[in-house]
Amino acid sequence: MRLTEEHQQLARTTREFVDKEIVPHAEQWERDGAFDAHALFKKMGKLGLLGINKPEKFGGMGLDYSYQASFVEQLGGGSGSIGMAIGVQTDMATPALARWGSDELRAEFLAPAIAGDVVAAIAVSEVGGGSDVAALKTAARKDGSDYVIDGSKMWITNAAQADFFCLLANTGDGAVHMNKSLIIVPAKTKGVTVGEKLDKLGMRASDTCPVFFEDVRVPQRYRIGAEGMGFMMQMVQFQEERLFGALSSLRGMERVIEETIAYCKERHTFGQPLIDNQVIHFRIAELQTEVELLRSLCWRAVEDYVGGADVTRLASMAKLKAGRLGREVSDACLQYWGGMGFMWDNVASRAYRDTRLMSIGGGADEIMLGIISKLMNILPGKKKKPAADK
Repeated sequence: MRLTEEHQQLARTTREFVDKEIVPHAEQWERDGAFDAHALFKKMGKLGLLGINKPEKFGGMGLDYSYQASFVEQLGGGSGSIGMAIGVQTDMATPALARWGSDELRAEFLAPAIAGDVVAAIAVSEVGGGSDVAALKTAARKDGSDYVIDGSKMWITNAAQADFFCLLANTGDGAVHMNKSLIIVPAKTKGVTVGEKLDKLGMRASDTCPVFFEDVRVPQRYRIGAEGMGFMMQMVQFQEERLFGALSSLRGMERVIEETIAYCKERHTFGQPLIDNQVIHFRIAELQTEVELLRSLCWRAVEDYVGGADVTRLASMAKLKAGRLGREVSDACLQYWGGMGFMWDNVASRAYRDTRLMSIGGGADEIMLGIISKLMNILPGKKKKPAADK
C-alpha cells in the first residue's frame, strides 16, 4: 500500500525513540535479563505510541491499523526482546479489549495501558496446550457475580512486571471452540502467583514467567464481550499478533545485514576486505531481496486488514516466512563474522538466538502450515463411513 507523509512521520518518530531510548541500553538489558517496562512504556505513552489504532475515547489516536504497522516495523531495529514486550502491550493483550470490551472495562484497563501507566500481558499458552489453544485447561466458574479461576499459564511475556493479564479460560463445558472467554485479571488479585523468570535461549531482556491461578476471584464484568466467544476473539487477536511478529522482524533482519556489511568492509583476509568476495556480497544481496519480498507480503496483508478483510491466510504466511527467513538471515550473517559471530555479545549471534522464537510463539510453523493448507482447501476430507449392511 502507498504510505502517506503521516505514516512516514510516525515511522520517523518511532525510529528516533528506538535509537534514543532502546538501542543505547539494549546490551545492558540483555546482560541484566530485564528492563524497566513501566519506565519505558510511560515514555511511549506520552508520545502516544501505545494507542495508535486504539479508540480516542480512551486516549488512543483512533487511526487505522496501517499506522500501527508503520510503528511496528520500526520497533525491530532496536532489540527483539524490547520490541516483543511492547508488542504484547499493543498488539497481543489489548486488541480484543479495545474492540469488544465494555466502556467501563476499557476505562479501567485500556486507558492506563495506552497511557503507559500499566503493563499488560496475554495469558493463553499452557504447558499441555501450547499452540493448541482449544485444549487449554484453565477454568473460570461462576459464583454469584464473580468468576473463580483455577489453572496455570506458561511462557507469559511481561508477567514479572504485569499489572493485568488478558486471560483465556474455559467458562463452560460445551464445544471447545465455544466454551472459552477472555477475562481481565489484575495481577495483584489474591490467588495470582507469578513464578520465577524462565531461563530462555533468546529474548533475554524480556521477562517470561509461568503464572498460577488458585481460587482467583474477579467480577464477571471483567469479561471481554460475550461469554463463550473468547476463542473467536483470540483468533482475531492472533491476526494482529502474527502481523506484529512479521512486521517487527523486518528492521531487525535489515540491521543484521547492515552491520554485517560494515563488519565485512573492515575485516581483511588474504589482503582484501572480506566484502570483496563475490560470494558474500551476492549472498547479502539475495538476503535483502528476501526481506523486501516479506515486506511486500506484510503490507499487502495490512492493506487488506484495513479494508476489513479476514487476513488469516496472509498473516499466517507472513509469520511463517518471517520465522524461517529470520533464521536464514541470522545464520548466513553470523558465518561472515567468523569467530566473532560465535561470541555472545554480537548482533548476529543475538539475532540467531532471538529470531528462533518466531517459529514457535503465537502459533508454531506447523500450525501456520495447517491454517494455510486449510484455507487452500488442500487438506484431505473426512472419510465417509461405510453404509450399514441391509
